[in-house]
Amino acid sequence: MIHSQLQKAFAQKQALKVISGLNNFDTERVTAVVKAAEAGGATFVDIAADANLIRHVRQIVNLPICVSAVEPELLVSAIEAGADLVEIGNFDSFYAQGRRFEAPEVLALTQKTRSLLTNATLSVTVPHILPLDEQVQLAQALVEAGADIIQTEGGTSSNPTHPGILGAIEKAAPTLAAAHSISRAVSVPVLCASGLSSVTAPMAIASGASGIGVGSAINKLNDEVAMVATVRSLVEALATVSVAGVRI
Repeated sequence: MIHSQLQKAFAQKQALKVISGLNNFDTERVTAVVKAAEAGGATFVDIAADANLIRHVRQIVNLPICVSAVEPELLVSAIEAGADLVEIGNFDSFYAQGRRFEAPEVLALTQKTRSLLTNATLSVTVPHILPLDEQVQLAQALVEAGADIIQTEGGTSSNPTHPGILGAIEKAAPTLAAAHSISRAVSVPVLCASGLSSVTAPMAIASGASGIGVGSAINKLNDEVAMVATVRSLVEALATVSVAGVRI
């Protein structure tokens, strides 16, 4: 069952997840990101699977905590440490190492996690390295296996050739395409993530997503005021899309 606070945000198509990073165990850095997320009005945060980090974040913010990992046992430990939901994914950090996640492995990880955590809210990322039709097929299989939320990605595969707004749209194109296709094939909320900005956040919702996930746009900043401003700009961008939504 999805956390009530998230359920409401998904229903209103205004969910915003701020991602500190699957491999980010820097307590000071994570603290800055999650505090900015709460101050800026984000719906929930996504942090690394570390019990001490989870307990620390629980003490400093009141937002629901999602924990990401690619090892089911770590997700079990995360729930025991106080996480509200878990995520198989945020694969972006692995691609640079040449690590690929193919459909059979993601499905197997989902099945194992669901068998270990029968009641936890489970989000699963569909790898952007798969052709779009295979992403849709995998998303459907993941929902059948017990995924409560499907997340898209693609920002790391996009190489914008233009600056400014046009470049921002080019950057978001892969994850927007995935959100458009997958949202029409599954009945659970789709979280569009990776490569998004305040320019493309409304496009994600118009494409069929129920919310967005943003990491690098906030993590790359070194000033907490700028972090809060960025989160707030994303919240405001999502608010420009009506509850009814304009699907493309």
